[in-house]
Amino acid sequence: MTNVRDRIIVALDVDSADDASAIVSQLNGRVGAFKVGLQLFTAAGPAFVRELTASGAKVFLDLKFHDIPNTVAKASVEAARLGVWMFNVHAAGGSEMMRTAVKEVEAMCEEEGIDRPLVIGVTVLTSSNAEMMGEIGINGEVESQVIRLAKLTAESGLDGVVASPLDVAAIRNTVADPKFLTVTPGIRPFSATADDQKRVTTVGRALAGGSDYVVIGRPITQAANRVEAVEAIVSEVNEQN
Repeated sequence: MTNVRDRIIVALDVDSADDASAIVSQLNGRVGAFKVGLQLFTAAGPAFVRELTASGAKVFLDLKFHDIPNTVAKASVEAARLGVWMFNVHAAGGSEMMRTAVKEVEAMCEEEGIDRPLVIGVTVLTSSNAEMMGEIGINGEVESQVIRLAKLTAESGLDGVVASPLDVAAIRNTVADPKFLTVTPGIRPFSATADDQKRVTTVGRALAGGSDYVVIGRPITQAANRVEAVEAIVSEVNEQN
């Protein structure tokens, strides 16, 4: 994937289908995909996701499923039926949960003639740090937890992980499969602030560091001109290469 645009996923972190549709209409074809997370999914529902996929937009459904294996597997099947390109589960749910989800999605897709979406595991959120992990009883460095969960995700048959761009090198050193994807939020242009995310970097550094896809939200969606914001990011990366 040498095209920078194809590697950009725009986060549709807005509160209505109308706002999301406006962003998609402006940027579809200029970026690789769009992320539908908890906010938009709760506001607009699965019907809106179906509309997006039916229109030809690539959708990363970012709902971070985490429950008992059967519940996550059934939810994963329904996510696949929406026609999404990719969705995620929490790797902290364990290997049985992840394996069951992949197995049932693959079976349904084969039976119904649906292309299987990519299934990736969430490692440690980019808003997390060692102090926060300690609050919930996970001691040690963030990177150690990321590596543990990335390895578990790969062993469970998933296609990749969501992780901070700062952890990609460690993941690459742990998981040998070159097809194992790294999807990295916490991405900012040089001029943007970190907002509420703690472990962030720039687009160029993330891609150079091995990220397959970068998720960018507010620096694009809240820009005065979204198209120009995307073009500036693409130019910024190309100038570094």
